[in-house]
Amino acid sequence: FEVLPTYPEVLVNLKTIPGMEYIKEEGGMLKIGAQTRLEDIAKSELVHKKYTALAEGAHRTATPHIREMGTISGNICQMNRCWYFRNPDNRFNCIRKGGKTCYAMVGDNRYHSIFGAVKMCLAVNPSDTAPALVALNAKIKTNKRLIEAENFWEMTIPGSTILAADEIVTEIQVPTPAAGCKSAFIKFAIRKSIDFPIVNCAAMIGNGDARICLNAVSNKPYRALKAEEAIKGKKIDEATADAAGAAAVASAKALPGDRNKWKIPIAKTMVKRAILACA
Repeated sequence: FEVLPTYPEVLVNLKTIPGMEYIKEEGGMLKIGAQTRLEDIAKSELVHKKYTALAEGAHRTATPHIREMGTISGNICQMNRCWYFRNPDNRFNCIRKGGKTCYAMVGDNRYHSIFGAVKMCLAVNPSDTAPALVALNAKIKTNKRLIEAENFWEMTIPGSTILAADEIVTEIQVPTPAAGCKSAFIKFAIRKSIDFPIVNCAAMIGNGDARICLNAVSNKPYRALKAEEAIKGKKIDEATADAAGAAAVASAKALPGDRNKWKIPIAKTMVKRAILACA
C-alpha cells in the first residue's frame, strides 16, 4: 500500500537463519529463540505453567493461522499502529515519517495514547507479548547486546524499538519467577478472537512484590508503577485490585475532543482483572 515514503532495495529473510527456534529452561531462566512461533509458545506446557502471562499473551495474538507463522521477535518488533501513519499511498507525512505533524492530535484519535505523546507521536504499541515480557522482567538478546524488555521500545523513525539498522533479536530471556509468584494476561479488543488490543495488561505478583504493564495505551508498553505501589505488601482482593486500577490511570488523560476517553476506564479494569487473576 506504499505506506512509507521510501523502502529498502533488499529484504533479508531472517527465518533462513538456523538454530533460532526453541523453547528451553537453562541457567535459571526461560530461553526462547527469536524465530519461535507464537503458537508454539502458547501451547508450551512449560511456558503456560511457569510464565503464564507470556503463554496467554501469545495465545491472544491474532488468528491461529497467523500464530502458526508469526514469531515472538516479529510480534515485539512490529511498528506502532495509527491509521494516519499506515494510510495507503503515504498520504500523511506524519511525525513518524519525518514530518512535523501528528495528525491524530487533532484528528480521529479514538484508539490512540491516553498517556500523552512520545516525541510528539500518539501511535500506540499493539503487541500482546510485549506487556507480558515487561511484567515478567524479561531481557531481549540481540546480535550486539542484552536489553531490558522495559527499555526495548522507544520512538524511532519509522520503527518502534531501539534496534539499530544492523541489529536483530536473537533470543528472549525470562527469569524463572520466584516460588509463590503468579502471572496473568488480560486483553480487551473489539473482535475478541482476532483483533489488535484496545487495551491489554500483564501482571506478575507474589512475595509482596508486583510488576504490572499496560499496552496499546502509549507509544510503548506502559509500566504501571503507581498500581504496583498500591498493592505491594497487601492482600489481593477486590478492593485492593480496584484501588490499583485507579492508581494505574491516575495520570491518564483523554486527547482533544475526548474521543479516546473511553479507553481510560477500560485500562483501569484491565489492571484490576490482571491483578485478581494472579490472586
